Amino acid sequence: MLHAYLQRVVNSGGRITREYAVARGRTDLLIEWPLPGQALASPASNHVIECKVVGEKSGLQRVIREGLQQTAWYMDRCGAQSGHLVVFDMRPGRSWEERVFRKDPEPDQPPITVWGM
Repeated sequence: MLHAYLQRVVNSGGRITREYAVARGRTDLLIEWPLPGQALASPASNHVIECKVVGEKSGLQRVIREGLQQTAWYMDRCGAQSGHLVVFDMRPGRSWEERVFRKDPEPDQPPITVWGM
């Protein structure tokens, strides 16, 4: 599902920067979207996508709490207008109803949507 979304971004004139350097203070994915009526080389609308995995030894709430802090920090560094924290719950025995969710940001929090997969 994420790959299909990202392909549409590229096909529509956006750019995706993928970051593979672990622990270097960079986000997993940075979506750069041209502003209406401008080329991508001009100022763009930036959106951060950070991906996290919940395993047997890590709790979902801890991963979300730490992921939100990290995503907000990335957003500040690259001037992003929004952020998305994608959490893959790999713990055994979880139903799809438990794994798949969307949590919108609170009004007083950074604009980061949390997606469970």
